[in-house]
Amino acid sequence: MNPFKKEKIYPKQVDLNKLINEFSTYLQNNGWKVQQKVEGNKAIVQAQKGGILRDIIVADRALTFTFENTPQGLKVTAGIGKWLQNLAITAVEAILLSELFLVVDVPEMLWNTHIESELMKKVDQLVAAS
Repeated sequence: MNPFKKEKIYPKQVDLNKLINEFSTYLQNNGWKVQQKVEGNKAIVQAQKGGILRDIIVADRALTFTFENTPQGLKVTAGIGKWLQNLAITAVEAILLSELFLVVDVPEMLWNTHIESELMKKVDQLVAAS
């Protein structure tokens, strides 16, 4: 298990389509390349920050957020994961059941921890507003 991923459970059910669309729009408006998929009570959002150096060194890495409406509420997991090609046709259930998150080196981990925290605050706001 990756010790660098974050998980949070919000004690309510949400409209995943609305939440994912709002979160993806926020990311895109802030310069992120985004792909998303919602299927039933599960969803995934992957976001990559562009740049020549980033494209050359870690082109296959992305911040990955999984969302799942469970009986306990909305479960959100965030971490660094592999950028999945053709996410639109990938089954969300298979993604959530597989080991999606990667362990990264220390400098990247520190940057990702800061960014994940900021983006989780945005998820907090969106969930609270829903």
